[in-house]
Amino acid sequence: MRRLLTSAMLLATLAGATVTAAAGQPVRGSDEPDRHPDRSGRILDTPGSDGTNILLVGLDSRSGLTVEQRNRLHVGGVACDCTDVMMLAHLSEDEQRLSVVSVLRDSYVEYAAHDHPRHSGKINAAWQHGGGDLTRRTVEQATGVRIDHYMETDFQGFAGVIDRLGGATVCTEKMVYDRAAGLRLTPGTHRINGNKSVRYVRARHVNPPGDGGRVRRQQRLVSGLLDRLRHSGALDSPARAVATVGALHGLIRTDPGTTPAHLAALALTVGRLRPEQTEFTNVPVADADHRVPGHGSTVLWDRERSDALWSALRADRPVTGDRRIQPTGASAVGVPLPAIQLRVSDGAIGFALLRMGFTVLSGEPRHALPHDQDSTLIFYGPSAARHAEALHAALPEARLRMVRGLGRTIEVQVGRGGRTVVPVVYDRTGFEGPPVTGDRLRCP
Repeated sequence: MRRLLTSAMLLATLAGATVTAAAGQPVRGSDEPDRHPDRSGRILDTPGSDGTNILLVGLDSRSGLTVEQRNRLHVGGVACDCTDVMMLAHLSEDEQRLSVVSVLRDSYVEYAAHDHPRHSGKINAAWQHGGGDLTRRTVEQATGVRIDHYMETDFQGFAGVIDRLGGATVCTEKMVYDRAAGLRLTPGTHRINGNKSVRYVRARHVNPPGDGGRVRRQQRLVSGLLDRLRHSGALDSPARAVATVGALHGLIRTDPGTTPAHLAALALTVGRLRPEQTEFTNVPVADADHRVPGHGSTVLWDRERSDALWSALRADRPVTGDRRIQPTGASAVGVPLPAIQLRVSDGAIGFALLRMGFTVLSGEPRHALPHDQDSTLIFYGPSAARHAEALHAALPEARLRMVRGLGRTIEVQVGRGGRTVVPVVYDRTGFEGPPVTGDRLRCP
């Protein structure tokens, strides 16, 4: 990026006030000027010779929104005055790779030093305690990764960014419906506007549910947006990159050290990358429901694998293909195996599943099959659909059959064929957000 900064700086200067204000005002609190002023102390302040790191956050703030705007964006309810989306992006020193790591909003970390006694909490609440400055320093402390640039926006700003960039392209193989988010997408590829993009990145009640699946959809949207901007030529020259950045006037807030020229240089560099030169992942998770008094359900990172992830970013190495980050030898499922209760008609298969970690109950399944049945069948009730899908990963040759009124206990009738048992492991990260390159996330 450094070799592009000079030309971007010159063009930004020539462009005048339009681009100079593109990044909006320096980061501060949501309502009060300088409520959280930038502090001089940093966690990591060594000069960068190993790439450029950018922290991107979206705020859960309804400040300044009318009732009509809230209804249109489907962001009713009480704002937490915290970060709703957090991505740490690393641009390699040779400018040939962009690595984007999504940080789950409920990650339980210790906050960097600020005007309170030392304490821990959800990473999204760092903004509430100390604005963008504390958010940046807390991420630095938790990851050991130096943050060079910080950018934030809110719901309305994000919608405006998408609209001014010409919309986003998303795709889905299955119907996506989340009543709370006001989202309904039929199978296929869709060009969506800013309003619908807000609903898409915030949807939590679709499969896979919760924040893990949500951040993977956020990554798909970012990957698709970069792909479309590259094809449109919006970032293929310094002049076009400056114009694109200028179009985002007032929608993005940055730290005081990030200038419009920095943004233009970043846009120009990223715009030249092909999808296979970008990679996306979630922070590896050890416990997605770690209960902490006063904080409720939080997320604990997998220490070994997350340390390997941050080490790769610090060393300017790719995160895809790194076996220390992604476990091998077993398929990942998104449900803890002990939570999956089942009865199995075959003792050997049942014992194999029990050893793997499933809860195998005594007694025969109620749904009997003919003795000459070839296929293994997995019977499950509507409330056990996710559990059945996880079990199916261990019994890939079986067939799924939903039975209304069956309840939470799954019944497995083992046939003459379909007896293959595949090792599986509970790993929310591996199931919802393992390291992949951008071409794996793009729409067909």
